[in-house]
Amino acid sequence: MKKTLILTTALTSVGFAAVAQELNIVSWGGSYTASQVEAYHKPFTEMTGVKINSIDADNPATPLKAQVEAGNVSIDLADVELSDAIRLCDEGLLEVIDASILPDGADGTPAAEDFVDGALQDCAVANIVWSTVIAYDKSKFTDAAPSTLADFFDLEAFPGKRGLLKSAKRSLEMALMADGVPADEIYDMLGTDEGVARAMAKLDTIKDSVVWWDAGAQPPQLLADGEVVMTTGYNGRFFNAMIAEEKPFEIIWDGQYLDYDLWVIPKGAPNLDNAMEFLKFSTDTQRLADQAKYISYGPARKSSAALVGMYQDGKTEMAPHMPTNPANMQNFIATDPIFWADHDVELSEKFNAWLAS
Repeated sequence: MKKTLILTTALTSVGFAAVAQELNIVSWGGSYTASQVEAYHKPFTEMTGVKINSIDADNPATPLKAQVEAGNVSIDLADVELSDAIRLCDEGLLEVIDASILPDGADGTPAAEDFVDGALQDCAVANIVWSTVIAYDKSKFTDAAPSTLADFFDLEAFPGKRGLLKSAKRSLEMALMADGVPADEIYDMLGTDEGVARAMAKLDTIKDSVVWWDAGAQPPQLLADGEVVMTTGYNGRFFNAMIAEEKPFEIIWDGQYLDYDLWVIPKGAPNLDNAMEFLKFSTDTQRLADQAKYISYGPARKSSAALVGMYQDGKTEMAPHMPTNPANMQNFIATDPIFWADHDVELSEKFNAWLAS
Protein backbone atom coordinates (compact mmCIF):
# COMPACT_ATOMS: atom_id res chain seq x y z
CA MET A 1 0.00 0.00 0.00
CA LYS A 2 1.21 3.50 -0.72
CA LYS A 3 2.22 5.42 2.36
CA THR A 4 -0.31 8.02 3.33
CA LEU A 5 -0.56 10.68 5.96
CA ILE A 6 -2.71 9.02 8.59
CA LEU A 7 -4.97 11.17 10.68
CA THR A 8 -8.19 9.96 12.24
CA THR A 9 -9.70 11.62 15.28
CA ALA A 10 -7.01 14.29 15.20
CA LEU A 11 -8.75 15.71 12.15
CA THR A 12 -11.61 16.89 14.30
CA SER A 13 -9.49 19.44 16.09
CA VAL A 14 -6.30 20.02 14.14
CA GLY A 15 -6.53 21.60 10.71
CA PHE A 16 -4.17 21.89 7.78
CA ALA A 17 -3.18 25.30 6.55
CA ALA A 18 -5.17 26.14 3.45
CA VAL A 19 -2.72 26.00 0.56
CA ALA A 20 -4.07 26.93 -2.86
CA GLN A 21 -2.13 24.20 -4.67
CA GLU A 22 -2.89 21.36 -2.25
CA LEU A 23 -5.90 19.17 -1.62
CA ASN A 24 -6.63 17.23 1.55
CA ILE A 25 -8.60 14.13 0.59
CA VAL A 26 -9.95 11.76 3.24
CA SER A 27 -10.69 8.13 2.43
CA TRP A 28 -10.75 4.70 4.04
CA GLY A 29 -7.14 3.57 3.76
CA GLY A 30 -5.70 0.21 2.77
CA SER A 31 -5.89 -1.17 -0.76
CA TYR A 32 -8.88 1.07 -1.48
CA THR A 33 -7.01 4.32 -0.91
CA ALA A 34 -4.03 2.84 -2.75
CA SER A 35 -6.27 2.33 -5.80
CA GLN A 36 -7.39 5.96 -5.62
CA VAL A 37 -3.81 7.18 -5.33
CA GLU A 38 -2.82 5.31 -8.48
CA ALA A 39 -5.93 6.00 -10.57
CA TYR A 40 -6.82 9.53 -9.44
CA HIS A 41 -4.28 11.31 -7.25
CA LYS A 42 -1.06 10.76 -9.18
CA PRO A 43 -2.44 11.59 -12.65
CA PHE A 44 -4.30 14.63 -11.31
CA THR A 45 -1.12 15.96 -9.71
CA GLU A 46 0.83 15.27 -12.90
CA MET A 47 -1.75 17.15 -14.97
CA THR A 48 -2.34 20.11 -12.65
CA GLY A 49 0.62 20.33 -10.28
CA VAL A 50 -1.79 20.24 -7.33
CA LYS A 51 -0.34 18.21 -4.46
CA ILE A 52 -2.70 15.76 -2.78
CA ASN A 53 -2.46 14.88 0.89
CA SER A 54 -4.14 11.47 1.24
CA ILE A 55 -5.63 11.01 4.69
CA ASP A 56 -7.06 7.82 6.22
CA ALA A 57 -10.03 7.61 8.57
CA ASP A 58 -12.09 4.69 9.87
CA ASN A 59 -15.16 6.58 8.56
CA PRO A 60 -14.44 9.85 6.70
CA ALA A 61 -17.92 11.18 7.46
CA THR A 62 -16.99 11.51 11.15
CA PRO A 63 -14.13 14.03 10.92
CA LEU A 64 -15.90 15.88 8.10
CA LYS A 65 -19.00 16.45 10.22
CA ALA A 66 -16.93 17.51 13.23
CA GLN A 67 -14.87 20.00 11.22
CA VAL A 68 -17.83 21.69 9.55
CA GLU A 69 -19.76 21.97 12.82
CA ALA A 70 -16.67 23.43 14.50
CA GLY A 71 -16.14 25.93 11.67
CA ASN A 72 -12.57 24.70 11.23
CA VAL A 73 -12.48 22.87 7.92
CA SER A 74 -9.26 21.45 6.50
CA ILE A 75 -10.77 18.63 4.42
CA ASP A 76 -11.34 19.41 0.72
CA LEU A 77 -12.96 16.14 -0.34
CA ALA A 78 -14.02 12.97 1.42
CA ASP A 79 -15.08 9.54 0.28
CA VAL A 80 -18.23 8.49 2.16
CA GLU A 81 -20.97 5.89 2.04
CA LEU A 82 -24.30 6.69 0.41
CA SER A 83 -26.37 6.98 3.58
CA ASP A 84 -23.79 9.35 5.09
CA ALA A 85 -23.74 11.46 1.92
CA ILE A 86 -27.52 11.90 2.08
CA ARG A 87 -27.53 12.61 5.82
CA LEU A 88 -24.68 15.13 5.69
CA CYS A 89 -26.34 16.88 2.73
CA ASP A 90 -29.66 17.05 4.57
CA GLU A 91 -27.85 18.61 7.54
CA GLY A 92 -26.41 21.34 5.31
CA LEU A 93 -22.81 20.23 5.85
CA LEU A 94 -21.89 19.65 2.19
CA GLU A 95 -21.52 21.70 -0.96
CA VAL A 96 -24.24 21.12 -3.54
CA ILE A 97 -22.82 19.57 -6.72
CA ASP A 98 -24.38 20.42 -10.07
CA ALA A 99 -24.25 17.21 -12.14
CA SER A 100 -24.10 19.28 -15.34
CA ILE A 101 -20.46 20.12 -14.59
CA LEU A 102 -19.45 16.47 -14.86
CA PRO A 103 -17.90 15.31 -18.14
CA ASP A 104 -19.88 13.22 -20.59
CA GLY A 105 -19.08 9.53 -20.83
CA ALA A 106 -16.35 8.44 -23.21
CA ASP A 107 -19.10 7.33 -25.58
CA GLY A 108 -20.75 10.77 -25.46
CA THR A 109 -23.51 9.83 -23.03
CA PRO A 110 -24.39 12.79 -20.76
CA ALA A 111 -23.22 12.26 -17.18
CA ALA A 112 -26.78 12.29 -15.84
CA GLU A 113 -27.52 9.21 -17.97
CA ASP A 114 -24.10 7.56 -17.74
CA PHE A 115 -23.92 7.08 -13.97
CA VAL A 116 -25.72 4.06 -12.53
CA ASP A 117 -28.99 4.65 -10.68
CA GLY A 118 -28.46 6.38 -7.35
CA ALA A 119 -24.86 7.38 -8.08
CA LEU A 120 -25.64 11.08 -8.46
CA GLN A 121 -26.95 12.84 -5.37
CA ASP A 122 -27.54 16.51 -4.61
CA CYS A 123 -24.23 16.77 -2.76
CA ALA A 124 -22.31 13.71 -3.93
CA VAL A 125 -20.95 11.84 -6.93
CA ALA A 126 -20.28 8.11 -6.72
CA ASN A 127 -17.05 6.55 -7.85
CA ILE A 128 -17.53 2.86 -6.98
CA VAL A 129 -20.07 0.13 -6.36
CA TRP A 130 -18.76 -2.14 -3.59
CA SER A 131 -20.11 -4.82 -1.36
CA THR A 132 -19.89 -6.42 2.03
CA VAL A 133 -19.42 -10.15 1.54
CA ILE A 134 -18.46 -13.22 3.53
CA ALA A 135 -15.06 -14.79 3.06
CA TYR A 136 -13.63 -17.94 4.59
CA ASP A 137 -10.27 -19.63 4.92
CA LYS A 138 -10.31 -22.63 2.54
CA SER A 139 -7.68 -24.43 4.61
CA LYS A 140 -10.13 -24.65 7.52
CA PHE A 141 -12.76 -26.55 5.50
CA THR A 142 -11.23 -29.65 3.97
CA ASP A 143 -14.56 -31.42 3.45
CA ALA A 144 -17.74 -29.43 2.81
CA ALA A 145 -17.22 -25.71 2.43
CA PRO A 146 -19.72 -22.92 3.21
CA SER A 147 -21.43 -21.39 0.20
CA THR A 148 -24.38 -19.31 1.43
CA LEU A 149 -25.16 -16.50 3.82
CA ALA A 150 -27.13 -18.99 5.92
CA ASP A 151 -23.95 -21.07 6.33
CA PHE A 152 -22.34 -18.14 8.12
CA PHE A 153 -24.89 -18.60 10.90
CA ASP A 154 -24.63 -22.42 10.96
CA LEU A 155 -22.16 -23.17 13.74
CA GLU A 156 -23.03 -26.87 13.77
CA ALA A 157 -22.20 -27.59 10.13
CA PHE A 158 -19.35 -25.06 9.99
CA PRO A 159 -17.88 -24.59 13.47
CA GLY A 160 -15.49 -21.79 14.31
CA LYS A 161 -15.33 -18.13 15.16
CA ARG A 162 -17.06 -15.54 12.96
CA GLY A 163 -15.97 -11.99 12.21
CA LEU A 164 -18.79 -9.45 12.06
CA LEU A 165 -18.96 -5.68 11.66
CA LYS A 166 -19.84 -3.96 14.92
CA SER A 167 -22.65 -1.98 13.34
CA ALA A 168 -26.41 -2.18 12.99
CA LYS A 169 -26.14 -1.39 9.30
CA ARG A 170 -25.36 -4.49 7.22
CA SER A 171 -25.38 -6.81 10.27
CA LEU A 172 -29.17 -6.54 10.71
CA GLU A 173 -29.98 -6.87 7.01
CA MET A 174 -27.72 -9.88 6.54
CA ALA A 175 -29.20 -11.54 9.64
CA LEU A 176 -32.72 -11.13 8.25
CA MET A 177 -31.80 -12.54 4.86
CA ALA A 178 -30.05 -15.48 6.52
CA ASP A 179 -33.28 -16.05 8.45
CA GLY A 180 -35.25 -16.36 5.23
CA VAL A 181 -36.51 -12.83 4.58
CA PRO A 182 -36.48 -12.05 0.82
CA ALA A 183 -34.27 -9.17 -0.24
CA ASP A 184 -37.18 -7.00 -1.35
CA GLU A 185 -38.88 -7.30 2.05
CA ILE A 186 -35.89 -6.64 4.30
CA TYR A 187 -36.37 -2.92 4.87
CA ASP A 188 -40.11 -3.21 5.40
CA MET A 189 -39.33 -5.84 8.04
CA LEU A 190 -36.49 -3.85 9.59
CA GLY A 191 -38.79 -0.86 9.95
CA THR A 192 -40.83 -2.75 12.57
CA ASP A 193 -40.04 -3.71 16.16
CA GLU A 194 -40.77 -7.32 15.25
CA GLY A 195 -38.27 -7.20 12.38
CA VAL A 196 -35.52 -5.74 14.56
CA ALA A 197 -36.19 -8.40 17.20
CA ARG A 198 -36.05 -11.12 14.54
CA ALA A 199 -32.68 -9.86 13.23
CA MET A 200 -31.21 -9.72 16.72
CA ALA A 201 -32.57 -13.19 17.52
CA LYS A 202 -30.70 -14.50 14.48
CA LEU A 203 -27.55 -12.69 15.59
CA ASP A 204 -28.03 -14.24 19.04
CA THR A 205 -27.39 -17.67 17.49
CA ILE A 206 -23.75 -16.75 16.81
CA LYS A 207 -23.16 -13.93 19.31
CA ASP A 208 -20.89 -16.00 21.59
CA SER A 209 -18.72 -16.95 18.58
CA VAL A 210 -18.34 -13.46 17.09
CA VAL A 211 -15.12 -11.47 16.90
CA TRP A 212 -16.26 -7.91 16.21
CA TRP A 213 -14.45 -5.64 13.76
CA ASP A 214 -14.86 -1.96 12.93
CA ALA A 215 -12.14 -1.12 10.36
CA GLY A 216 -11.84 -2.49 6.83
CA ALA A 217 -8.31 -3.83 7.26
CA GLN A 218 -9.33 -6.13 10.10
CA PRO A 219 -11.35 -8.95 8.44
CA PRO A 220 -8.58 -10.23 6.12
CA GLN A 221 -6.16 -10.05 9.04
CA LEU A 222 -8.54 -11.96 11.32
CA LEU A 223 -8.70 -14.72 8.72
CA ALA A 224 -4.95 -14.70 8.11
CA ASP A 225 -4.21 -14.91 11.85
CA GLY A 226 -6.68 -17.78 12.34
CA GLU A 227 -8.78 -15.79 14.80
CA VAL A 228 -11.88 -16.56 12.71
CA VAL A 229 -12.75 -19.11 10.03
CA MET A 230 -15.35 -16.88 8.36
CA THR A 231 -15.93 -13.14 8.40
CA THR A 232 -17.87 -10.40 6.74
CA GLY A 233 -15.78 -7.71 5.10
CA TYR A 234 -15.35 -5.58 2.01
CA ASN A 235 -14.95 -7.46 -1.25
CA GLY A 236 -12.00 -5.31 -2.39
CA ARG A 237 -10.06 -6.04 0.79
CA PHE A 238 -10.56 -9.77 0.33
CA PHE A 239 -9.61 -9.52 -3.35
CA ASN A 240 -6.35 -7.84 -2.39
CA ALA A 241 -5.59 -10.57 0.16
CA MET A 242 -6.45 -13.36 -2.29
CA ILE A 243 -4.73 -12.05 -5.41
CA ALA A 244 -1.99 -9.68 -4.28
CA GLU A 245 -1.07 -11.55 -1.08
CA GLU A 246 -2.04 -15.07 -2.25
CA LYS A 247 -4.07 -15.89 0.86
CA PRO A 248 -6.19 -19.10 0.74
CA PHE A 249 -9.49 -17.24 1.01
CA GLU A 250 -12.75 -17.71 -0.85
CA ILE A 251 -15.59 -15.21 -1.19
CA ILE A 252 -19.24 -16.15 -0.72
CA TRP A 253 -21.25 -13.84 -2.98
CA ASP A 254 -24.63 -15.10 -1.78
CA GLY A 255 -26.25 -12.38 0.30
CA GLN A 256 -23.72 -9.70 -0.63
CA TYR A 257 -24.66 -6.19 0.51
CA LEU A 258 -24.26 -3.64 -2.30
CA ASP A 259 -23.46 0.00 -1.59
CA TYR A 260 -21.85 3.05 -3.17
CA ASP A 261 -18.98 5.23 -2.13
CA LEU A 262 -19.18 8.85 -3.20
CA TRP A 263 -17.10 12.00 -3.25
CA VAL A 264 -18.41 14.87 -1.15
CA ILE A 265 -17.07 18.36 -0.51
CA PRO A 266 -17.57 19.86 2.97
CA LYS A 267 -19.04 23.32 3.41
CA GLY A 268 -16.14 25.68 3.84
CA ALA A 269 -13.60 23.50 2.00
CA PRO A 270 -10.46 25.66 1.82
CA ASN A 271 -9.66 24.75 -1.80
CA LEU A 272 -13.12 24.53 -3.34
CA ASP A 273 -12.17 25.22 -6.95
CA ASN A 274 -9.45 22.58 -7.05
CA ALA A 275 -11.73 20.16 -5.20
CA MET A 276 -14.37 20.55 -7.92
CA GLU A 277 -11.74 20.01 -10.62
CA PHE A 278 -10.54 16.85 -8.90
CA LEU A 279 -14.09 15.59 -8.54
CA LYS A 280 -14.73 16.02 -12.27
CA PHE A 281 -11.41 14.42 -13.19
CA SER A 282 -11.70 11.42 -10.89
CA THR A 283 -15.23 10.50 -11.99
CA ASP A 284 -14.73 10.52 -15.74
CA THR A 285 -15.02 7.29 -17.72
CA GLN A 286 -11.34 6.50 -17.97
CA ARG A 287 -10.38 7.26 -14.37
CA LEU A 288 -13.16 5.06 -12.96
CA ALA A 289 -12.09 2.23 -15.25
CA ASP A 290 -8.47 2.79 -14.23
CA GLN A 291 -9.29 2.31 -10.56
CA ALA A 292 -10.56 -1.19 -11.36
CA LYS A 293 -6.99 -2.14 -12.32
CA TYR A 294 -6.10 -1.97 -8.65
CA ILE A 295 -9.17 -3.15 -6.74
CA SER A 296 -12.32 -5.13 -7.47
CA TYR A 297 -14.94 -2.41 -7.06
CA GLY A 298 -17.32 -1.68 -9.91
CA PRO A 299 -17.11 1.73 -11.62
CA ALA A 300 -20.13 3.99 -11.04
CA ARG A 301 -20.32 4.93 -14.75
CA LYS A 302 -21.85 2.60 -17.32
CA SER A 303 -19.37 3.72 -19.99
CA SER A 304 -16.46 2.54 -17.81
CA ALA A 305 -17.51 -1.11 -17.85
CA ALA A 306 -16.13 -1.84 -21.33
CA LEU A 307 -12.74 -0.41 -20.31
CA VAL A 308 -12.31 -2.66 -17.27
CA GLY A 309 -9.77 -5.33 -18.09
CA MET A 310 -6.92 -6.96 -16.22
CA TYR A 311 -5.65 -6.45 -12.71
CA GLN A 312 -2.31 -4.69 -12.37
CA ASP A 313 -0.60 -8.11 -12.34
CA GLY A 314 -1.49 -8.44 -16.03
CA LYS A 315 -2.95 -11.93 -15.61
CA THR A 316 -6.08 -11.65 -13.44
CA GLU A 317 -9.31 -10.84 -15.25
CA MET A 318 -11.20 -8.36 -13.07
CA ALA A 319 -14.78 -8.98 -14.21
CA PRO A 320 -15.38 -12.18 -12.17
CA HIS A 321 -14.27 -10.35 -9.02
CA MET A 322 -16.65 -7.41 -9.42
CA PRO A 323 -19.70 -7.30 -7.13
CA THR A 324 -21.74 -6.20 -10.15
CA ASN A 325 -20.83 -9.29 -12.18
CA PRO A 326 -24.17 -10.98 -13.01
CA ALA A 327 -22.90 -14.29 -11.63
CA ASN A 328 -22.32 -12.59 -8.26
CA MET A 329 -25.76 -10.98 -8.09
CA GLN A 330 -28.03 -14.01 -7.85
CA ASN A 331 -29.07 -13.11 -4.30
CA PHE A 332 -28.04 -9.70 -2.97
CA ILE A 333 -29.11 -6.88 -0.67
CA ALA A 334 -29.16 -3.36 -2.11
CA THR A 335 -28.67 -0.71 0.55
CA ASP A 336 -31.57 1.65 1.21
CA PRO A 337 -29.87 4.97 2.00
CA ILE A 338 -33.11 6.77 2.82
CA PHE A 339 -33.99 4.10 5.37
CA TRP A 340 -30.61 4.45 7.04
CA ALA A 341 -30.64 8.24 6.92
CA ASP A 342 -33.93 8.05 8.83
CA HIS A 343 -33.23 5.12 11.18
CA ASP A 344 -29.47 5.02 11.76
CA VAL A 345 -29.49 6.65 15.20
CA GLU A 346 -32.43 4.62 16.49
CA LEU A 347 -31.18 1.24 15.24
CA SER A 348 -27.61 1.91 16.31
CA GLU A 349 -28.86 2.56 19.85
CA LYS A 350 -30.82 -0.69 19.83
CA PHE A 351 -27.89 -2.60 18.37
CA ASN A 352 -25.45 -1.24 20.95
CA ALA A 353 -27.88 -2.11 23.75
CA TRP A 354 -28.09 -5.64 22.35
CA LEU A 355 -24.31 -5.86 22.22
CA ALA A 356 -24.06 -4.86 25.88
CA SER A 357 -26.75 -7.30 27.01
